[in-house]
This record gives sequence, structure tokens and C-alpha cells, in this order.
Amino acid sequence: MARLVLVRHAPTAETGKKLSGRLAGIGLSADGRRAAGSAARALSPMRAAAVYSSPLLRCKETARIIAEPHDLDPVAYRSLIEVDYGAWSGRSLASLRRTKAWRQVTTAPSRFRFPGGERLGEVGIRAVAACEELAAAHPRDTIFLVSHGDVIKAALAHYLGVPFDLFGRITVDPASWSIIDLPPGASPRVAAVNRTAAEEPA
Repeated sequence: MARLVLVRHAPTAETGKKLSGRLAGIGLSADGRRAAGSAARALSPMRAAAVYSSPLLRCKETARIIAEPHDLDPVAYRSLIEVDYGAWSGRSLASLRRTKAWRQVTTAPSRFRFPGGERLGEVGIRAVAACEELAAAHPRDTIFLVSHGDVIKAALAHYLGVPFDLFGRITVDPASWSIIDLPPGASPRVAAVNRTAAEEPA
């Protein structure tokens, strides 16, 4: 059985303030590096066979920290990349919440395309495809997939059987992990959602 551990990157200076999107050069903050370290220690008992990461810096940095206890080198995997937010990239969340389009993002995301960017429904398709492809490559392994909040939520919505337009109700915090089991010939199982190091036994 393939076990996928979906890890959201640890915090950056912009997390929760701006929609960073695919802008280059946004790495972890000092708090983010500490959070990634805590997550790495909590995840270290799992015997990971591979670590895959979005190619963006904040995920690559998180993946390196997560992979260290397993003596693994993270592999960049394009399908795990952040949503292409187009013209919204780099804008503050406060300013975006005041736009008319924000209501559609929150009520009917499956039909929303970011101006000059990606349709959220397309994100769901590629997120699930990435999970299926990597599970097929590791049918009996535990693997870590380091990605972004909306990408992970899209994958979880699919495997939980949640309508995509409700995927925003799923919480995926920075430096958290969720676990999806994909047994061959059987139904997928979501074993954990939004776990954090603070919740793990000392």
C-alpha cells in the first residue's frame, strides 16, 4: 500500500498576509525553519522511501529539512507546484477579500479562474494526478509530498469525497501534514488531516 504524507510548506514572512503564488525567491522565515524542524522530528519515525517537492523555494527548503532524518534528497515534482494565481500573485489577502471576485473564489471555486492564471478545478485535477502517479511509482512505500495549502486541500477533497466547491472548509496549516493511503484494488483512506508537531506526543 502506498502511503502519501502531504506536507504543507512551513511559514514564510508572507504566509497569511499575501498571496505569494509562484513568485520566485520566497523562502522560509526563521519561525518557518523552526516549524519545519519540529515537523521533521515528528515525522522522523515514519520510514520514508522518497520525498517529493514543489519546485518553489519555500517547499524545497521545507522538504530538505523534512528529508534530512531519512538521509534522502528531495525530488522536485512540477505537479505539486502552487496555484498559478496570475495577476493576484503578490497581492495582500486583505485587498483581495474586498474584490467582487473573492465571493466566487469562496462559494464556487471549481468555476473560478484567476485573472491570467489557473482555474482552481484544474488544480484539483493535477493534484490528484500527482498523488496517483507517485503512488503508482511507490506502491508499497511511505512517501512525503511537500506542497501548498490549496493544492493539498484539493487532493484531500477528492479522497474525502467532498464536493470541490467545499474544499475551502478543509484546514491545512503551514508545516502540517495529512495522510492518504492508496491500497491497490481498494478504496482510498484519509488517515489524518492537518496534523502538526504540537499535537504529537512529546
